[in-house]
Amino acid sequence: MATVSLKNIFKIYDGNVTAVSDFNLEIADKEFIVLVGPSGCGKSTTLRMVAGLEEITKGELRIDDKLVNDVEPKDRDIAMVFQSYALYPHMTVRENMAFPLKLRKMDKAEIARRVNQAAETLDITQYLDRKPKALSGGQRQRVAIGRAIVREPKVLLMDEPLSNLDAKLRNQMRAEIIKLRQRINTTFIYVTHDQTEAMTLGDRIVIMKDGFVQQIGTPQQVFESPVNLFVAGFIGTPQMNFFHARLEKSGEGYLIRCMGAAIPVTADMASKLAAKGRESTDVILGVRPEHISLQADPASSITCTVEVSELMGSEFYLHGTVGEGAEQQNLVMRVQTGDLPEVYRSGVPFGTKLNFTFHSHLVHLFDPATERNLLAD
Repeated sequence: MATVSLKNIFKIYDGNVTAVSDFNLEIADKEFIVLVGPSGCGKSTTLRMVAGLEEITKGELRIDDKLVNDVEPKDRDIAMVFQSYALYPHMTVRENMAFPLKLRKMDKAEIARRVNQAAETLDITQYLDRKPKALSGGQRQRVAIGRAIVREPKVLLMDEPLSNLDAKLRNQMRAEIIKLRQRINTTFIYVTHDQTEAMTLGDRIVIMKDGFVQQIGTPQQVFESPVNLFVAGFIGTPQMNFFHARLEKSGEGYLIRCMGAAIPVTADMASKLAAKGRESTDVILGVRPEHISLQADPASSITCTVEVSELMGSEFYLHGTVGEGAEQQNLVMRVQTGDLPEVYRSGVPFGTKLNFTFHSHLVHLFDPATERNLLAD
């Protein structure tokens, strides 16, 4: 339905407070873009600038190649779904969904057709004559989405629409949004602080921090090749482990020394490091909890002292420490229940010592000074 182009967008409030700085993004027709980041990173402000609810301080915003910086929100052919649903309590579901079309003075038959079609798409036909107070949170959110899609907008904006729902409903509504995306031909811009939503919904993810874009890429790209420490720590549950380590160059190869263990560097990783002229240096070693495996032989492994074990059904989240004194560092690993000795299947007691090693082809190396990923393209 529409392309969206944001070029060098800034939002600066009174007092020279910069909420969004030099935001650049080209969104393709029918693409599902997710803006994600911690509270206060500028994602909702960016969405509100696209909607026309916040004035753009500098930069150009184009929808279908039309400059819309000074176009009123009602004339941008967009629709927005808010976190708070924003339904009219005195109106029925049908009346809530029909309201934006009535404001356009649309034909009654066309209004009825669109409302019924949207209700069928969202499976809320049976609730059309109820009022919002008689609906659950998930049903109200469906109505809010229905009110947006009856307008058949070029761009559908969604500002943390699932944050008020419990965990089970959030999972259900994520699936509903994925289905909805297949049924309607529109461009989506979705804001969330939940990286699980970002990973499951987005064609591409825009990760923000302190008003700046940190990385833009597919879910797989940002998971497998985070450009810096922030992205690496933000994407993934539990978050990536970080350790002080030493990268040593030996001839044409490299070795990582960490907590007394020597971790080999794969040929592909060595090639990337050599191409960038990397010499022996201190590094931050990043390892995801699921890329750690238990090791029987203590001579070729690192020892962890378990402090907390969380049973997640098919796996444990083991929280512990490695190293001693000032060298001590925290560690989280995800271990399949079946990989643990029988004695630990119901839980790993406090103080248990386990030996582990890293999957060397899945580690990440970061520059301690710049926090950039040394292996990123």
